[in-house]
Amino acid sequence: MVLLAAVLRLWNLGVPHELVFDETFYVKDAWTLSNNGYESTWPVDSNPRFEAGHTDIFTTDPSFVVHPPLGKWLIALGMNVLGPENPWGWRLATVVVGVFAVVLIMLVARTLFQSRLLALIAGFLLAIDGHAIVMSRVALLDNFVMFFALLGFGAILMDRQWHATRLATRLSTQRAKALTGATAPGWGPTLWWRPWLLAAGLAFGLTSSVKWSGLYFLAAFGIYLVVVDALARRRNGVSFWISAAILKQAPATFLLLVPVAVTTFLVSWTGWFVTRGGYYREWADEAGAAWTGPLAWVPHTLQSFWHYQASAYTYHVGLATPHPYQANPLTWLFMIRPTSMYYRGSSQGEFGCQFQNCSEAITSVGNPLIWWAATAALFYLVYRLARYREWRVGLILMGMVAGYLPWLMYLNRTVFQFYTIAFEPYLLLGLTFVIGLILKRIPDQARPRRARSAHSQVCEYDPQPRAGALIAVTVGLGVALLLTAFFFPVWTGMQTPFSFWQLHIWMPSWG
Repeated sequence: MVLLAAVLRLWNLGVPHELVFDETFYVKDAWTLSNNGYESTWPVDSNPRFEAGHTDIFTTDPSFVVHPPLGKWLIALGMNVLGPENPWGWRLATVVVGVFAVVLIMLVARTLFQSRLLALIAGFLLAIDGHAIVMSRVALLDNFVMFFALLGFGAILMDRQWHATRLATRLSTQRAKALTGATAPGWGPTLWWRPWLLAAGLAFGLTSSVKWSGLYFLAAFGIYLVVVDALARRRNGVSFWISAAILKQAPATFLLLVPVAVTTFLVSWTGWFVTRGGYYREWADEAGAAWTGPLAWVPHTLQSFWHYQASAYTYHVGLATPHPYQANPLTWLFMIRPTSMYYRGSSQGEFGCQFQNCSEAITSVGNPLIWWAATAALFYLVYRLARYREWRVGLILMGMVAGYLPWLMYLNRTVFQFYTIAFEPYLLLGLTFVIGLILKRIPDQARPRRARSAHSQVCEYDPQPRAGALIAVTVGLGVALLLTAFFFPVWTGMQTPFSFWQLHIWMPSWG
């Protein structure tokens, strides 16, 4: 699966040899960040000169950027390795992260479902999906958001068993000391040593250091941890399990999770702090700008930093500039308006075109079968959570809550379909869960085991999948692979006849 993912993402990565879509911002910002320690401005119409190898034409004047710097530092790392004039250098970091994400989702699925087969299926789905392929082949920030958030998700998954085991052990010890025998202590213990929570805080801090939307993952899973602790205390017989979770364990969970994330976020801004030329770097030093009153003691550097973050937040919530490829978040799950990252049409003889008309496109449309099946699975999982309270389903849906639901607050903001890469792993884990039910690799609470008796005609539920289920899943995955082969040219900028490109426009809004 890793080899398959690598081939699909690395093949012809340097095409096109030009900045596509928002690479015009992030690649050039990454290079100035690497050279100046902060993002600075470029001359007007500098893209052709940059693409031609003239990469030293930036200024020292600061540029107002609204995304934290970590993703651009990672892009800059690839540019320093392979050269800023090399498209492979621009896209190296995102493609490496895209391949590692396939490894990570398999590790998560293996732990979540306790099945190697389902782990391979989850990796296969992410490896061949077009949206994941495109986002791994362009130097945008969202692939980093996806990877670090999934890393945090994995840490939360690992903490779940860690927490459950140690909570039960500590409660047993408290009971033994109190010699009560059957009655659990009123609140139970506070668990301070939870290394996986520290790891989750680091991962979500890294997510937030790429884009502010990472904060939603930190907040959502912080609430999730309180709920999980409350339910675990109830299962273990704690009398005041709600108040114990909120008043006793929640503060400890907060201190394990949030300070690490905040520190990580601040460290990502090191370049801005240690230089003097960054945007708003000396804002508080201007006449009349510094805070007065009780907060006058705050160092000017921190006042300037806070002002910068407030300005970035104002920009984020107020962005409403029309764009031909903007997509309402209500349509994201149905893939109504995928983002065209690059398109070049040509006539015979132009740019090597050997047909009457040619197209070269990079469109972040997902594999239709995978995407729509995953969306259907998502709605089914919502039903299953309400009906059977399955913890695996709840954890997967929490990833969707963190990655998708906050965007519904910004229906009038300019947003794009490609933001969905942040929560795509949870869509695919949801689809993998349903496949696991079909293949009977996951215990189905809707079909409990029933014992066979000598006088009963009711037999125990057979854990072996039926031949029809195996055939259906195999055929479905095979068709998905064929669709990947069919769509691959329009995910990777290959030159094709214009009529071939038209065959991929399944909806008018895909054009």
